[in-house]
Amino acid sequence: MISVTRFIKKLISSMKNILLYLLLGLSILSCERDEDPDDNETEYKQRMREFVIGISRYAKSINPDFNIIPQNGIELVTDNGDPSGNPHSAYLNAIDGNGQEDLFFGYDEDDKPTSNTDNLYLRSLLNISKNAGKTILVTDYCSTPSKMASSYSQNLNAGYVSFAANKRELNVIPNFPNPIHQENANTITKLSQAKNFLYLINPSNFNSKTELINAVKSTNYDALIMDLFFTVDNSFTASEINQLKIKANGGKRLVISYMSIGEAEDYRYYWQKSWNSNHPSWIDAENPDWKGNYKVKYWEKDWQNIIYGNDNSYLRKIIDAHFDGVYLDIIDAFEYYETE
Repeated sequence: MISVTRFIKKLISSMKNILLYLLLGLSILSCERDEDPDDNETEYKQRMREFVIGISRYAKSINPDFNIIPQNGIELVTDNGDPSGNPHSAYLNAIDGNGQEDLFFGYDEDDKPTSNTDNLYLRSLLNISKNAGKTILVTDYCSTPSKMASSYSQNLNAGYVSFAANKRELNVIPNFPNPIHQENANTITKLSQAKNFLYLINPSNFNSKTELINAVKSTNYDALIMDLFFTVDNSFTASEINQLKIKANGGKRLVISYMSIGEAEDYRYYWQKSWNSNHPSWIDAENPDWKGNYKVKYWEKDWQNIIYGNDNSYLRKIIDAHFDGVYLDIIDAFEYYETE
C-alpha cells in the first residue's frame, strides 16, 4: 500500500508538472501573439491614420472647405486594413477623397495593364471609401493612346476620376486625349464635382513659373495637383495660385498641393545641413528608389511639427498660398515599419 501511495503521489506530482509546463507554454504563445506582426501592422496603420486626422483637423479649423486627399495606403479605410474589415469612420470622416496610383496600368511596369488580382484588391478597398461618399482620384501610368483611352474608360465605369499620365515623372501636360477626358466649363467648388484632373508636380520642363502658369491656364482640367514650390526656394504665391484656378473656358478649378508626409526630402526648405551628416533620430533609411528621400518615424512630434500645427509648418504655407487642398503622399509608409 505504501508503494502504491508513493506511486500515486509521484503521478500526481508529474501531472502537476505537466500542467505547469502546458500553462507556461500557453503563456509564451500568448506573449508571442502580443508581439505578432498583425498587431504591429495595426499599430503602424493606426499611427498613420492619427497623423492624417491631425492634419485634417488643423487644416479644416482654418478653412472648413480645405480638401484632404491621401494617396495610396488605401488599407487605412478599414479598421483592420483588409477589405473584409469595417470602414474606419474616424479616418473616413477626416478625408475628402483617396488618390490611387497604378490601378489599371503601371503597377508592375509603365504602359502595362495591372493584374486582375491587384486591381480587384485595390478596388475592393477603394470602393469602401467611394461608398462612404469620398472621391477617388486614380493616376494610371500609360503612354500608348489606346491604353490611355482604356484607362479613362475603365475608371469612368468604376466611378472614379482619373488621369492617364504618359510620364511617371509627372512633368508634362499630355496632349492626348484632345479634348481632355470629360471636359466641361463647370465651376468646380467641391472635389466631388470634378470630372477630371491634371497631376503635374514636377516643373522641370518649364523655364519659369509664368511659363507653367500659362500652360495650365490654357487647359480645362477640373482639378490640378501641383507642388507648392517651383524651385527649392521659390514657392508659388497666393496670387499665382489664384491665376491657376481659372480654366481656359472661364470655369473654375480646384488647385491641390502635393505634400509628402511619410518621407523627408533633402531638397525641401525644412532640411537642415547638419542632417546630412547627423540625422535626427526620427529620420530613417534613404529610399533606394528615390535619392534624397528618407523614411521617417511619422508618429514623432518633431516630424509632425514640420508638417502641420503651427504658422511655420509646411501645411500652413500651403494654406496661406490659397491652395484648395493637400495631396498627401507616402501614406503607405506604414508598410516599411511593419516589415522591419
